[in-house]
Amino acid sequence: MRILVAEDHPGLAEDLKQGLEKNHYAVDLAHDGEDALAMALSIPYDLIVLDVLLPSLNGFDICKQLRKKQSIVPILFLTALDDLDSRVNGLDMGGDDYLTKPFAFREFEARVRALLRRDGTTRTTELTFLDLTLNTSTHDVRRSARTISLSSKEYALLEFLMHHPRQVLSRTMIAEHVWDYDAEHLSNVIDVYIRYLRNKLCAAGEPDIIHTLRGRGYQLKEPEA
Repeated sequence: MRILVAEDHPGLAEDLKQGLEKNHYAVDLAHDGEDALAMALSIPYDLIVLDVLLPSLNGFDICKQLRKKQSIVPILFLTALDDLDSRVNGLDMGGDDYLTKPFAFREFEARVRALLRRDGTTRTTELTFLDLTLNTSTHDVRRSARTISLSSKEYALLEFLMHHPRQVLSRTMIAEHVWDYDAEHLSNVIDVYIRYLRNKLCAAGEPDIIHTLRGRGYQLKEPEA
């Protein structure tokens, strides 16, 4: 999952990025409101974390403009404005959640997970496909009774595939949601990580459930007969 964090305090922004990356998210940072809006309009983020008091364009205006353009990306306001009017204003403008500073990172993390579950694919922390399960809270991955140890990027790739079972996912789509930089030169990198993931998922002789569609991308689906 790819997240945009728009926060003008460099130390807090970096702490949020590092904390989210430890939990297998791809994270882009913006320190300016206009930059944040431009990034949000050009990249298909899974979640946007918005400080309200940003330079050049505040978080409320960014949210308002995104909603006017029919963007449905979940938005979490993260701000020192803790008065009732600000909270109501942010939610009425189209924000999905509102967390005031200071905050505990565990609560922030839990709210991020909750918002990412609102896409309609699941309301639970456990994703399941055939004999494969992935817990988005504990980050445990199992195939039947076997526990699978994955690197951060392998985990993020598998989670994206499991959020979209049986859908054909192009390399561009995968790059935009799993990596935190431009997709242009990532095709070979994605192929390598797919191979790593296949090897681990099939290490005990299980059938392959990640299918390659030449020229189109990859698909998580039932094994070929």
